[in-house]
Formats: sequence, structure tokens, C-alpha cells
Amino acid sequence: MIYSFTPPGVVGVPVLDSPALFPVHRIYCVGRNYEEHAKEMGGPGREAPFFFMKPADSLLYAAPGTTAQMPYPTLTSNLHHEIELVVAIGMGGRHIAAADAHRHIFGYAVGLDMTRRDLQNDMKKAGRPWCIGKGFDHSAPIGAITPAVQAPNIGQATISLGVNGAVRQSSTIAQLIWNVSETIEQLSTAWELQPGDLIYTGTPAGVGAVVAGDVMQGDITGLSGIRVAVAAA
Repeated sequence: MIYSFTPPGVVGVPVLDSPALFPVHRIYCVGRNYEEHAKEMGGPGREAPFFFMKPADSLLYAAPGTTAQMPYPTLTSNLHHEIELVVAIGMGGRHIAAADAHRHIFGYAVGLDMTRRDLQNDMKKAGRPWCIGKGFDHSAPIGAITPAVQAPNIGQATISLGVNGAVRQSSTIAQLIWNVSETIEQLSTAWELQPGDLIYTGTPAGVGAVVAGDVMQGDITGLSGIRVAVAAA
């Protein structure tokens, strides 16, 4: 096949203790999936799930034992952190029942849904899509993917984010409004899930701003944590 120019390569995320990369297809994100976070964002708490997407090339890999550098993005003065459990889909499907969802999961990772909050809020007020607030370059830091068989107790894991050593967000995966299986069921009614899809499952309360020079440490029990420094633009 002949292309007008050389197409970009496949985005891959390393798999823990494996030479193989997980090839990324799409990135789905679940909005307001922790009750207290929904309330801090002005929502009622528990509500029906809704989704948005990030480009695959917005991923920023944070290798174990290293500090990834995230440039402070343009057009914003209010960059927010959101720590999340990321689910990696290994087998696709449509209309997947929650009871069968575990069969479609390849593994899990720690991720950050970085948000240009001022731009997102401006778009909300204008009734416009808020892709510009969510889908910018380097907006999806992620750690190594742990195969699902190595994380059997992920549903009871703790999730936390610290900034410069001070805890900002802390909760458990059990506090998700829509758990991982229910999220896969809902997503697969709207899109046919594909191998290589990533699902950022939602963030606990405590989101807040970071500035150049800040260092974020994200952890989920049983997974490879991530460390990300905000660099100057």
C-alpha cells in the first residue's frame, strides 16, 4: 500500500516483565466515576456513566524507577492532576455482559488524566466539546501494564496521588461508582471495543492544580507506580 507520506508508528505501552509492547488502539475515559469527585465538580454524586476520549499519542510513558517529564501545556494556567486506574483491553467485543468482562481484560496500569481545567470549564459554559481541555499532548501519563493474572485483587486496591510528597488524592478502587466490569459493559454498547483499547476509569476526589517544578507520584496497590515531573513549557 502506498501512502502520501510515512504514517506514524503504533503507540505502544511496555508490559511489566515482558519484552512485548501493548499496542494502543483508543483511549476511553470515564467521567465523574467517584461520588465525592463528582460532587467536587458540581455534579449530584452518583449518575449514569459518560465517556470522553484522548488521542493514543497523548500517552506519556513513565517507566518504573524513573521520573517522566511532562511539559507544562500551552493555553492554560490551571493544569489539574487526576489519578486513575487504567484497564487494558486484550480481547474486543460488542455488548459485553459485566459478568464476562474479566475475559476481555489484558491488564492494568496507573494513569493520570491531566486536564487543562480552565479550558474545560470555558467549553462547558459555552456548551461546546471540551476535547481541548482533555486531549492535548502528554495529557495521559501511564505506567507499565501489569497483566491481569498478576493483579487478582485489583478491586480492593488503594489508589493515591501525592504532589511533592504531600497526599492530594486517596481512595480505593472499590469506591468506583461504576466498577470495571460495569464500565466495560456500558462502553461496549456504544463502541465495539478492540484489542489495544485503554480505559481510564475515573478519579477520586482531591483533584487540583500543579505547576512547573511539581513532582507527582501515583500509586495503586499491586501495580507499577508512576512518577511525573511537570517541566517548564
